[in-house]
Amino acid sequence: MSMEVTMNVSEATLSAKTTRRLKFKQEQELIQRAITLLERRMFGRGRELKSPKDMRQFLQLKLARHKNEVFAVAFLDAQLRILAFEELFQGSIDTAAVHARVVLQRALHYNAAAVVFSHNHPSGDTDPSQADRTLTHQLKALLAQIDVRVLDHFIIGQGEPLSFAEAGLI
Repeated sequence: MSMEVTMNVSEATLSAKTTRRLKFKQEQELIQRAITLLERRMFGRGRELKSPKDMRQFLQLKLARHKNEVFAVAFLDAQLRILAFEELFQGSIDTAAVHARVVLQRALHYNAAAVVFSHNHPSGDTDPSQADRTLTHQLKALLAQIDVRVLDHFIIGQGEPLSFAEAGLI
């Protein structure tokens, strides 16, 4: 009987060790899944937009449907992947009030390395107004102070959107 008790004690010890190892392994797997999820949330990025053509198509899909003027910003990381796209200001049929402070705050919020501005012209005319040009230059100067590059400003209207960068306006 002594041998039987010794085997049961040994089996119990072995079983406890196995259970601890299994529990440790499960905890390690859970920790690894949590790390993976955190990395995805912290470092996950959207699609990479490598050319004005890519950005133009993306923005047309986002802004062409609006009946009133909308000013939006695409916030990009250093590899030009979209961190976020926000329609920051909505206006009337021919104007939208844009507040530089809000643009600056959102760029800092996303820790953006670069931005692309865009707005629609519900009239369909993609020619930039003097107000469009002035706003772009003011925002570019402001964001340069915090090392955020302004890559472009698109005007979405009827037909082909206008790129400030391609038109030599930025």
